[in-house]
Amino acid sequence: MSDNRRHGKKDLLHTPEGVRDSYGPENSMRQETLRRIAGRTSLYGYQALETPSFEFFDVFSNEIGTTPSRELYKFFDREGNTMVLRPDFTPSVARCAAKYYMDETAPLRFRYAGSVFSNLSSLQGKLRESTQTGAELINDDSVQADAEMIAMLADCLKTAGLTEFQISIGNVEYFRGLCESLSMEEETEEALRDAISGKNYFAAEDLLISEGYSAKDRDLFLQVREYMATAEDLKRAEETAPGERARNAVRRLIRLWDMLCVYGVEKYVSFDLSLLSKYHYYTGVIFKAYTFGTGEPVATGGRYDHLLSYFGKEAPAIGWMIPVDALLEAMRRQHLPFTQEREPVQIRYGTDNFRQALEEASAYREKGIPAVLLPART
Repeated sequence: MSDNRRHGKKDLLHTPEGVRDSYGPENSMRQETLRRIAGRTSLYGYQALETPSFEFFDVFSNEIGTTPSRELYKFFDREGNTMVLRPDFTPSVARCAAKYYMDETAPLRFRYAGSVFSNLSSLQGKLRESTQTGAELINDDSVQADAEMIAMLADCLKTAGLTEFQISIGNVEYFRGLCESLSMEEETEEALRDAISGKNYFAAEDLLISEGYSAKDRDLFLQVREYMATAEDLKRAEETAPGERARNAVRRLIRLWDMLCVYGVEKYVSFDLSLLSKYHYYTGVIFKAYTFGTGEPVATGGRYDHLLSYFGKEAPAIGWMIPVDALLEAMRRQHLPFTQEREPVQIRYGTDNFRQALEEASAYREKGIPAVLLPART
């Protein structure tokens, strides 16, 4: 065999950059985590939903406010339509809900799990294909719906195995209210949004100075850095909020705090008025969950009350997503105990006792105990 053919076969053993195999104990842990989260969300009445791995390009267009076009995996079908591997589940779920539940006005609860794809130019340790699981609540614009989603998220993270985490909650309406109160131009607002969402407050201040905003106006934006953990903190923010839109955003968070206290999850939450997202379809309450062992959030979510209108259905909605790879990495680094799948009972058989061995294996399986048949050692 030539060296070229030999090297070619070796190359087939490798995966492309940005994707990887999942096998053995790692895959068992992944599947068990997905099973636990699915089981927990089903107890809240969320039904499983599956959407295609690829959609028409317009489902993730710039107008909708999802992933930038340059970060999408695009290809053409035989009819010449531009297709996209999904980078995010939420627009797909919104499209599906609009298609099959167009006239439904009662609350809709969905859960999902699967792969998403990001065509990143610089990976920086990130995967191009990763696993996400999440939940969406559609047709309910109440603060009770906000509280249910955040409390259920806390429940799911605990069920997955996390013991210490914090869910940081904000409201994008607060930032928009600040910009509105100062009659800020859209281009400046967009640049300021990028700086604040990246926690680059020096860049935010420099931008405001270059645009001629006074020290008093600059302080309105920079005070969003303040940590808030109680209703009293939020009430102080309400008193200093400029304009009714910003004040209403804080009032919503105060009501949400009260509801989360009813759920008994207040120790897992705090508030951050600087919290924003790269997804522009978020319209109100927004949140991210953090824990030790990873710089990435182990969950993100928020309210997107206008997204379904792009698909012809006027309906409010809120949801969250857990990036399973980040969650598992945090759990590994925290050395959290995790119950692996039970090792199967090994039953040996020879030419004269196969029937007996099979009956024994079947008896174990009837009891829910895994059993594997192996040929007798020679």
